[in-house]
Amino acid sequence: MPDLTTKYLGLELKNPIVASSSPLSKKVDSARRLEEAGVSAIVMYSLFEEQIIHESLELDYYLTRGTNTYAEALSYLPDIGNYSIGPEAYVENLYQIKQAVNIPVIGSLNGVSTGGWIEYAKKIEDAGADALELNIYYLPTDPDLTSSQIEQADITLVRDICARITIPVGVKLSPYYTALPNLIQRMVEAGASGFVLFNRFYQPDLDLEALEVVPHLILSESYEMRLPLRWIALLYGKVKADFALTSGVHTSEDIIKAVMAGASVTMMTSELLRNGPRRVKTLQEELQFWMEDNEYESILQMRGSMSQQSVAEPSAFERANYIKVLSSYNERSEFSHRVIPPRST
Repeated sequence: MPDLTTKYLGLELKNPIVASSSPLSKKVDSARRLEEAGVSAIVMYSLFEEQIIHESLELDYYLTRGTNTYAEALSYLPDIGNYSIGPEAYVENLYQIKQAVNIPVIGSLNGVSTGGWIEYAKKIEDAGADALELNIYYLPTDPDLTSSQIEQADITLVRDICARITIPVGVKLSPYYTALPNLIQRMVEAGASGFVLFNRFYQPDLDLEALEVVPHLILSESYEMRLPLRWIALLYGKVKADFALTSGVHTSEDIIKAVMAGASVTMMTSELLRNGPRRVKTLQEELQFWMEDNEYESILQMRGSMSQQSVAEPSAFERANYIKVLSSYNERSEFSHRVIPPRST
């Protein structure tokens, strides 16, 4: 039987199917169901920078209001630093899930700026997380903010997070960077052990009756994995880091493509939300059958076998593929489907 084990962020995993951040990682019962279904690891839902800062400011307000009313009030309360001022419920939930399952649990921090809030990376480590996923979800709107400033801020954040914890850090990125390979290389130098490609930006919609901006969530489809698939194939072997492919992983074929491009693991959310955790067992069986039929003995043997450095036509992953696709379009087929109106007499 083919060996499905893989390694991601230094963790030995029984297969390349990881349950990514979703509502399924919020409860102990659903985390257990994910483990029973066969996922190799669970990524916790994200703890947001804004949540930590909001609760910190709120508690600081209530602890300090009125302290100047009376002289003796200045020494009534201990220093704010002695208080636990963040969303401790997240840390406690992570601890409970870690105690309930026997597979790795990866904590998740979502933020874009360095600061006191990143101390929660240490709290997540202390709660038992096997690794940390740093989710950089940021849409710059300031026209005076340059791309180099954004990239440097992200690298500084990665460096500061990695300096506070000893567990490995994977960085979840969007594809919207000017020079993604260089950014990833610099983040590796800053301490990152792996990368999750890519973050999905949820686009808002407009309610024309209420005249309001409304959130609009659409679950992913398999075609969306082409973008991370391409970048992982381009980056595999060029930087010393692990890659996880997310966005659009739904079938065993999707998993196979991701691994052959160079991914260590695939991360799945939409498929699990649509069809439930039991879907994982079917995916594992199909993956094993395909590997047997195609004489692959292990995931390690498959990994990177279709990356840019391994294929016969490396340019197919780059701009040359754009030209080839356009030139291969069958113009005759296009005209054959047109309805040409009769000539006027």
